[in-house]
Amino acid sequence: MRLLLLVFLLLLAPRASAQEGGVSAHGVGEPALLPTSRPERVTGEIATPRFRLLYTQGSEGTARALSENIEAVRESFVKVLGRDWPGTTEIRIGLGREEYEALALPGGQPPGWAVALAYPAHGIILLEARSLNTPEGPVTLRHELAHVALGQIGGSWPRWFQEGMAQHLTGERIALTHYAAIFRAVAQQRVFEFEDLAQGWPDMRSDVEIAYAQSADFVAYLASVHGAQAMSELLNGVAAGEPFEKAFGKAFHSSLTVEENAWRGGLATRFGWLPLTTSMQLAWLVAPALCVVAYLRRRQQQAARLEAMSQEEAAEDAEIERLAAEAAQQAQPPAQEGILLPWPAPLSEEQREAMDEEEARDPSLPKPTLH
Repeated sequence: MRLLLLVFLLLLAPRASAQEGGVSAHGVGEPALLPTSRPERVTGEIATPRFRLLYTQGSEGTARALSENIEAVRESFVKVLGRDWPGTTEIRIGLGREEYEALALPGGQPPGWAVALAYPAHGIILLEARSLNTPEGPVTLRHELAHVALGQIGGSWPRWFQEGMAQHLTGERIALTHYAAIFRAVAQQRVFEFEDLAQGWPDMRSDVEIAYAQSADFVAYLASVHGAQAMSELLNGVAAGEPFEKAFGKAFHSSLTVEENAWRGGLATRFGWLPLTTSMQLAWLVAPALCVVAYLRRRQQQAARLEAMSQEEAAEDAEIERLAAEAAQQAQPPAQEGILLPWPAPLSEEQREAMDEEEARDPSLPKPTLH
């Protein structure tokens, strides 16, 4: 895809092609290429080598923060595209909806759902300051910058093609929300005809999501099926002034209707189940199973807790028995060793004579015997 984008921009000659009453990238009537005065709400300006940032009193901080990295953002586009677009790009930054709309070009008011708006032929981007602090803010800015790049390089494209190419440049086409949007459109049979997205654009937010998603997917489909060379021929023909459908037929040897029908034929297979992970339908499908799993897990945790408590009690009982045995042993008197009586010493000669005399006087005295 990087090679495709590089070839695309190298084949296009830089020229502006906006006309009175033309349609911008957001379906807004883009004003004619006439000099416009600086909006009254603007209180200051910050200039970088390739940008001019106009800010209001409340958005100066955002403008200064953006000025520190906006050149790097543009340089990242240059690396992907292979070339820069001409001129200085102007970014008008307002804080809040009122300031944001007050900075719009005359005759080019932004849609109610948009927090950023590009006027590609004018090289101007309108931006609400607080949107940059949201997770989607930097991607939104890059998306509008991609529209300015395409508009300044040249060519007149159907709206769906502008959006598809812009999302390729910013990488939005891989967002899971896009898969979910197309899944919803397929399930509800709300996939738009690209003929209806050539100039106009839906107003409802849910329809806008579908339009963006299917535009990005169809451009990716064309590039993957027909290859970079055929895509380059299409882009080169439109840049040279050919009607889009004529250039489409010459490049792909097919009609837009045939290719659109082929793309539609694969939607049910490609988007029939994957986006369930982001839909409420999946929640209703898996809720009973999740309840059962949660119940079993709870029972398992309780059983494990009871087993742990039982083991802990057994260990405490064993410790108590051990301590009791030690205490009982310490309470008993120490065992005494046997007392050995000394063996009588042998009688002396005088003692034997005395005993003999006593026996002679009293013969009834017992005599020791040996057994």
